[in-house]
Amino acid sequence: MKTLSLIFFTLFLASMQAQAGCLDLPRLTGVNVAGAESNSGVLPGEFGKNYIYPTTAELNFLASQNVTVIRLPIRWERVQTALNGPLNPLEIRRLQETIHTANNLGMCVMIDIHNYAKYFGVALNGNAALQNGFVDVWLKLAAEFSNADTTILDLMNEPNYIPLAEWGPLAKRTVSELRKAKAKNIIVVSGGKWSGIHDWFSLSGEVSNATAFADLRDPLNRTIIQVHQYVDEYYSGTTTLCKSPDKFDAMFSKITQWAKDNQQQLFLGEFGMPATTECLATLEKMLSLMGDPVWRGFTYWAVGRWWNNYPFALNLTSTAPVAPQWAILKKYFQKPLVRKSAPKPPVVDPI
Repeated sequence: MKTLSLIFFTLFLASMQAQAGCLDLPRLTGVNVAGAESNSGVLPGEFGKNYIYPTTAELNFLASQNVTVIRLPIRWERVQTALNGPLNPLEIRRLQETIHTANNLGMCVMIDIHNYAKYFGVALNGNAALQNGFVDVWLKLAAEFSNADTTILDLMNEPNYIPLAEWGPLAKRTVSELRKAKAKNIIVVSGGKWSGIHDWFSLSGEVSNATAFADLRDPLNRTIIQVHQYVDEYYSGTTTLCKSPDKFDAMFSKITQWAKDNQQQLFLGEFGMPATTECLATLEKMLSLMGDPVWRGFTYWAVGRWWNNYPFALNLTSTAPVAPQWAILKKYFQKPLVRKSAPKPPVVDPI
């Protein structure tokens, strides 16, 4: 009992030095915490066997690295097991406890529906019922997670299974419906297809991401466009060779200017690479290219205790070998801000 009490007291003291909420941070910088989206072939799946959430100890480690936001990939099918149905109370509780613990340690949580524009394997492409269901799940999630100081709403990861000509209007409609429902959270809208910076201006049919999202508007000015960028030969994040650092200057310069010209904000939601000398140089260069204020931040892909030997993965505990990527990332992390008032003590690990 003394050991447990000491852990809680230590976490509470750490929370007293935590940063302010999501809306106060000029930049949101951190990592993707994988696990809750795992095993998409087993849906909804069994918690602890097919998917997991981060533990308090893991979140505490991330806070010690000066992470200010964690992007938390989840599955739509786990939070809403039937289309347009009620939210799954067990899954919502796991999310609530993760967010509460993270926030008490000074971190915002970005809830990321990591479904690629599918629901139980069926694409949203041309499917009005599923598209309406997508709006429905977000209205229900926004009602549950209405605290804009703790939670960010990340609509859909890499919506490749819906044409860009349909994704743009659906994303804008979802933003509009959330604002009509009085949601005040920051909303993150991923570019269509795989959300890559490298093909942001490339046509998909008669539309590009650049044309689809140039007119994205939010009455609260709290909607951010998410892009992803891997650095291997085909920008897929599936191989361990990295393009040289200078390959990304023009790419980042062009999308930065696009954002400025169209009054948009950008967020690099996924990027990752192994710890080779060349790849670390590319990592440093990529981070340096997001200095303009239109860049609201980034989340590295990824941490998670089920990664095993995944070459992009960062250590998630102080007892594991320190990943060289951490030292470079921490140079560009937003410095934590002091919280305005002391939060409640953190809760125990998610059920």
